[in-house]
Amino acid sequence: MDLINGTEQQMASGRETTWWRDALIYEVYVRSFADSNGDGIGDLPGVTSKLDYLAGLGVDALWLTPFFPSPQADGGYDVSDYRNVDPMYGTLADFKDLLAAAHSRNIRIIVDVVPNHCSDRHPDFEAALAAGPGSEERERFIFRDGAGRDGELPPSDWQSKFGGPAWERVPDGQWYLHIFSKEQPDFNWRHPGVRADFEHTLRFWSDLGVDGFRVDVAHGLMKDLELPLRNTFGADSAPLLSSPEGDDHPFWDRDEVHGVYRQWRKILDEYDPPRLAVAEAGVSLDRLPMYVRTDELDQAFNFFYLRSPWSPDVFRTVIDDALAGVARVGAATSWVLSNHDVVRHRTRYGLPTGTDVLRWSASNGTDPLPDDAAGRRRARASVLLTLALPGAAYLYQGEELGLPEVPDLPADCLQDPIFARTGGAEKGRDGCRVPLPWNADGPGLGFTDGVPWLPQPRNWGSYAASAQEHDAGSFLALYRQAAAVRRQVLATNPGPEISWQDFGADVLAFRRGRLLCLVNFGDRDVLLPAGKLILASESGTRAALATDTSAWLLTA
Repeated sequence: MDLINGTEQQMASGRETTWWRDALIYEVYVRSFADSNGDGIGDLPGVTSKLDYLAGLGVDALWLTPFFPSPQADGGYDVSDYRNVDPMYGTLADFKDLLAAAHSRNIRIIVDVVPNHCSDRHPDFEAALAAGPGSEERERFIFRDGAGRDGELPPSDWQSKFGGPAWERVPDGQWYLHIFSKEQPDFNWRHPGVRADFEHTLRFWSDLGVDGFRVDVAHGLMKDLELPLRNTFGADSAPLLSSPEGDDHPFWDRDEVHGVYRQWRKILDEYDPPRLAVAEAGVSLDRLPMYVRTDELDQAFNFFYLRSPWSPDVFRTVIDDALAGVARVGAATSWVLSNHDVVRHRTRYGLPTGTDVLRWSASNGTDPLPDDAAGRRRARASVLLTLALPGAAYLYQGEELGLPEVPDLPADCLQDPIFARTGGAEKGRDGCRVPLPWNADGPGLGFTDGVPWLPQPRNWGSYAASAQEHDAGSFLALYRQAAAVRRQVLATNPGPEISWQDFGADVLAFRRGRLLCLVNFGDRDVLLPAGKLILASESGTRAALATDTSAWLLTA
């Protein structure tokens, strides 16, 4: 598809080292992507089998969620061995095959590293339990004596992100910290042995040839452990994944964490090209650029963009603030609409503004009922908005198929620890993790020959990749076209800046080089300006842009 004068250019050697700045990166939730052996669980050979599909989608890299050995208390984010592959996902040889096959298609591989915590079955934690209070082994974690007359109370009122106290008592009377589930004890990042072991992990995977790392809970490694520990929240306070702006939080976004990443940068730069590191950091937009300074990590997820309601004013503010923040440190931002931890954006965009998605999920998606027609239009429109922006775009598996959230999964099949730790008050994140539909027919819809680990809705055959393959108006066709045009536009080197255009209060419009992107948030059609219409979120768009639709035009 040659929509722009000239053909797609090869990346210059200088850009090979910064390929991630404008990359299209696809998140693979391995457990739910493709199952090769019929056990109902996605695996690494399953990912390898779909590489041609991913290459056809136009992605530059895959981010693989954890596939390391794990008891699976939290979907693999409770790691028991950071330098191997869990048998349910395959073998280390399978990973090497995937890596080689991806590289042969010019697709890079990013792996998840989980430095804040490990599994309670990690050998180091088992050794800490066996060694007892005051031991060197316990210093690798955060053990403390309890409060109260006999130490029967937690050391502080810190709350777990997954509900309940962030402390668990062990038989000898001490307590250990777990910001997430009790099966995920937090490391003590002030211990040199912890730092050395993770540096070994970075080198292990980099030596195998991986292209980068996604850093889980990047803002949580350092804690304020000065005694007495601060009681600042109260037992009934809501657990937070991020630090409120300006708050001196005892375990989120401590300044000391940046020393860790400055050392990681030195290790990642030992490789040619340097390995990417992208932070999952739940911090304010003012603080986020600190994680992507030239001597730290490369990118950080922009969750403010993900959480934006369907509003032109909010989107413009978030975009401006994000671009200004990274410009201060010479970095590139990223944009993401969905991931494995949030309600899928097709469904979110169909809910009334201000809906509490946790309460909504607990109602099995019935209070209120989402407007799926609006959600569908807005999800399609948001693709062109996102891919027109300067910076990397992260896609979550299945969004290219237009998948909605599955909020009504039966309670007896839920596996997210949030469901159990909140006593069922929150359903957790399983609704966005339902295995992908590849084929329109069959009990596993092409995901598996067995029984999927989470049930797929009966109507999901209509979303299957096979059902969309030859449909020019499908989500899959839109994503493929947008990725191809984006790649060609980027080849013209339009630069990192955008120029906002005025088409009325209900229209978000900006130029980037020759590309003009428009999104109509209003309830009336908007006439398109002069220029060549090269792509629209809805087929049939000609001279005007309907409500909740977007378009790309090439201008002189």
